[in-house]
Amino acid sequence: MPELPEVATIQKDLEKKVAGKKIVGLKIKKSRVIKEPSVAKFKKEIIGKKIEKIIRKGKLLIFKLQPGCFLIIHLRITGWLRYGKEEPKARVLFKISDGNFLNYMDSRLLGHLRLRKEYKDLNFLQRLGPEIFQLTSNQFKQMLKRRKANVKSLIMNQNFIAGVGNIYAQEALFLAKIDPRRSATSLTVKEKDKLYEKLKAVLAEAIKYRGSSVDSYRNLEGQAGGMEKRLKVYGKKNQPCPICKKPLKKTTIAGRGTCFCPNCQK
Repeated sequence: MPELPEVATIQKDLEKKVAGKKIVGLKIKKSRVIKEPSVAKFKKEIIGKKIEKIIRKGKLLIFKLQPGCFLIIHLRITGWLRYGKEEPKARVLFKISDGNFLNYMDSRLLGHLRLRKEYKDLNFLQRLGPEIFQLTSNQFKQMLKRRKANVKSLIMNQNFIAGVGNIYAQEALFLAKIDPRRSATSLTVKEKDKLYEKLKAVLAEAIKYRGSSVDSYRNLEGQAGGMEKRLKVYGKKNQPCPICKKPLKKTTIAGRGTCFCPNCQK
């Protein structure tokens, strides 16, 4: 599932490729991904619009179009965008004024596309928590107070912290040496500071290396991210811990597989 680093990579690439250009055509092969307005109205209203800029909010991509409206793309688990030639497996294809296509790819059809006059009143965004980069350590510690949920499910909760998913939650908790099964209330002040530091660090590193291609994620040119080979614990059940060399274990937290080191993470 694309997380903050993957969506940030796509957003930066889109700014270079399509900002300032127009949407001159549209093909919708799977109408179920169009959530609003109707498919006919979506097609009628988007053709001829100029892409002014691309905004990212958490895991959402928001295209500011002129005249005034917004194309909102929620990639969810298997959505990604490919820029260039027309892709046969694309679910929605936007023809750009430079002759290329922006292909919306989504093997499981879980993503959402919306065209709205305003995006800030979208329910998902109204509930969205701050990103870790927007918080000080003290603010993060205050947010953790009296939270009884286990720490991994909490930092994956988009209403709590935006942009962190299964990959980087596991990585940050390993780097902070915190057992993902612990309740947030059990963390010491020092551990909270460490978690804050490592969340920022792992997300910044993943942005630098253009994300992790552990599932369907690819960048606009169809290339895999460079972060996957740098992951310490994600997807490494029974492999040696990078620190103590004992086998990593796997459990399920909030319905998601979670690898950790019972020896290093306390």
